[in-house]
Amino acid sequence: GAERVEVPAKTLRELVDNLEAAHPGTREHLVEDDRLKPGLAAIVGHVATRRGLLQKLDSDTEVHFITAISGG
Repeated sequence: GAERVEVPAKTLRELVDNLEAAHPGTREHLVEDDRLKPGLAAIVGHVATRRGLLQKLDSDTEVHFITAISGG
């Protein structure tokens, strides 16, 4: 898959919906029970969002989905 894609969206939810439309199967890796999957963080700009799929996006905002690191 592509390392980087450009997708227009006004919210994180719309971004996921538009990613799913362009790349079917993407949603199942990002969303569970209408929220971000446990252990997955959305970095919006340079900050981890706490608003989940409700997070608003500017037109030039970069979003990164990162899995949590755990271990001991």
